[in-house]
Amino acid sequence: EVQFVESGGGRVQQGGSLRLSCTTSGFIFDDYAVGWVRQAPGKEREGVSCIDAADGSTKYADSVKGRATISRDNARNTVYLQIDNMKPEDTADYFCVAEKRFCIAIMSRLQSGIDYSGQGTQVIVSS
Repeated sequence: EVQFVESGGGRVQQGGSLRLSCTTSGFIFDDYAVGWVRQAPGKEREGVSCIDAADGSTKYADSVKGRATISRDNARNTVYLQIDNMKPEDTADYFCVAEKRFCIAIMSRLQSGIDYSGQGTQVIVSS
């Protein structure tokens, strides 16, 4: 059974930092690209960041580029996302996701092709 344990969400002040963690089980973590997508109220789901399985290449949405850092710990089957200088527009539900090998679906507009997804964690940025 595939499981995701997401943590780190909650309320954060504008300008503050957020660190999300996602620990997975039930699939071979090393073989999967992992990352985060988010969905704000009334908006489409957006790929935020992703890290490849093969070489650890990273991708970021323009909306968080320069503010976000994604990393993975294959020994712990865990992916982390830190976002600094949080903005009100970062308010959303954040979902940990995985797809085989490369960050393609996760960072695409339609995001079809994502293999696994967590239940999500809410992030609220207050001004």
